[in-house]
Amino acid sequence: MRRTLLKLLTAAAITMGISSGVNAQEYPFRDITTAVVWGAGGGTDSINRMIMAEMEKHLPVGISVINQTGGVAGSNGMVYVMNQPDDGYTLVGLSESNVTAAVQGGWNNKFSFWHPFIVGGSPDLISVPANSPYNTLEELVDAAKAAPGTIPAAASGSGSIHHLNLLAIENGSGAKFKFVPYKGSAPGQEAAIAGEVDLVVTSLAEQAPLIAGGKLKPLAMLTPEAAEFGGKTIPTAFASYDGLDKYLPLKQAIGFAVHASAPDAAKAALTEAFDKAIASDTVAEWAKANNYDVSGKSGAEASAIFTKLESTFAWTLWDLGAAKVEPATLGIAKP
Repeated sequence: MRRTLLKLLTAAAITMGISSGVNAQEYPFRDITTAVVWGAGGGTDSINRMIMAEMEKHLPVGISVINQTGGVAGSNGMVYVMNQPDDGYTLVGLSESNVTAAVQGGWNNKFSFWHPFIVGGSPDLISVPANSPYNTLEELVDAAKAAPGTIPAAASGSGSIHHLNLLAIENGSGAKFKFVPYKGSAPGQEAAIAGEVDLVVTSLAEQAPLIAGGKLKPLAMLTPEAAEFGGKTIPTAFASYDGLDKYLPLKQAIGFAVHASAPDAAKAALTEAFDKAIASDTVAEWAKANNYDVSGKSGAEASAIFTKLESTFAWTLWDLGAAKVEPATLGIAKP
């Protein structure tokens, strides 16, 4: 009996030792998954696949990227990650467009639920199919004024930055388009090329290969500055409509996030890998080649940016009559 008891005590000690060893393992000791809330091929998807591949070089584990699309303003993907353990092993790939999910009824949380990392962004522009009869923004706007609500327009999902920019064009020019939502920028651009819609609002980074390939015709940048692309100047919409400066410009902030409640060790390890990746030549060259501006902000700095975006976007939607939930009821302060 004494020998049996000794065996039991030894087995218990070994089990406790194994358990303690597992608990003592430093983050990360298994692979990480990043769930991108927008569709494959879009700006958020592309940036996350690029930055995760670069961060892997500075972590002892791999990072897989999947897509969890749908919902309102990317809410399906955010809810999916929200429901995962807050241990730092499931990240959410997101953008500034996700800050409107709450006011559109997609979920009940403010964006402060996340601890974000911002890779960067690219300016929006309005383009039409290459065979479109419209050659200037003025021609397009005049046509929309002549037949309000009949010209179909793609601008990603409802509440996205592209949708807000479309609303800004409408309110700044007096035109009214027929908004057709898509599950990301890539499907919206494909719809324009296929003739399903007459115009598309997405970023220069997303449209660049289609413009270069002669499939899309750029009409105007939705920023105060014109842009040089392919040896030609894309004019600024601000030069045509004085009212735009009330609503524009709205800037992208694309990256990823972990639960704000994740362990400090996980946040620290992710931040270290992120900072090293952002400083690499790979990211700099990728950004230049793909028309992106690099941010590299994380933690408190990135949270402050998203708080401002959440306030601006949410109240803009509310003022334009495009929100279901009043921002004040969610504790979102006015800008």
